[in-house]
Amino acid sequence: MTPQRLMILDAVCEGGGHTTAEEIYRRVRTKSPCINRATVYRTLDFLHDQRLVTSADLGGGRLVYEIAGETPHHHLVCRNCGEIEVLANDVVQGMYEAISERHAFKVDEDHLVMFGLCKGCRANPSPLAPLPTAPLREGG
Repeated sequence: MTPQRLMILDAVCEGGGHTTAEEIYRRVRTKSPCINRATVYRTLDFLHDQRLVTSADLGGGRLVYEIAGETPHHHLVCRNCGEIEVLANDVVQGMYEAISERHAFKVDEDHLVMFGLCKGCRANPSPLAPLPTAPLREGG
């Protein structure tokens, strides 16, 4: 691990969860103005390949990163309000086992993102808006 890679990994940690490459870049630049975006993106790819960070495409052009945990988790993203709910791995574990049995396919990276409508938006229907590109909000 180079000092630059450690600095970028620390910036992912500082995000406290879902954080974009641009947010990571801004955090790193406050500590080391000589690091450029290309270095951040290459390092995020490296850290992902090493399974130290995970990434998820939450729709609307929002690719986010977070530190890889011992237990994977997944996301439910509301297409209307943008709320993100974390989904525990045990909820979908049976699906992965069925895939393995039925297709003889071993999933080695399991980060699932499902899009739909949250409870609040289902209770108050309105026309579906495009996925927001505003900062992420964690739902419960």
